[in-house]
Amino acid sequence: MIKEFSIRKSVEEVEEGQTLQPKFDQNNLIPVITVDKSNNEILMHGYMNQEAFRLSMQTKEAHYWSRSRKCIWKKGETSGLTQKIKEIKIDDDQDCVIFKVELGGLQASCHVGYKSCFYRKLTSGEGQYIDKLEFTEKKKVFDPLQVYGNSPNPTKL
Repeated sequence: MIKEFSIRKSVEEVEEGQTLQPKFDQNNLIPVITVDKSNNEILMHGYMNQEAFRLSMQTKEAHYWSRSRKCIWKKGETSGLTQKIKEIKIDDDQDCVIFKVELGGLQASCHVGYKSCFYRKLTSGEGQYIDKLEFTEKKKVFDPLQVYGNSPNPTKL
């Protein structure tokens, strides 16, 4: 049984207090942004349920809730692409978390083979962004087929 988080009692305590009182959404999830501690590069965005959050706090290893697989997954358990948590931050109204991590294994986080899951950016056109993506990472860190074999791809159409 996981220890429940403190109940949110006042806006003042949530915004200015010293007690962790995370707000999970209607699906009992909270978003987490994962950042490379060495250079502040955003590596990935995911979600945690209460159990994944507690496991991450207790082990200092990143755990997430997979919305596609409907289960908790410890980052790197299959791939070796581990994330050691060096700092956990929470935003002002405690409904979003940042993990600052140290990468293990192949020094990557993305199941596609790039270091970061944010390996593309929108193309800037005539005073606006257009529906075209440009790669910001030119080379993959690893071959996903070698790392994951025939495991199902978590990306769903």
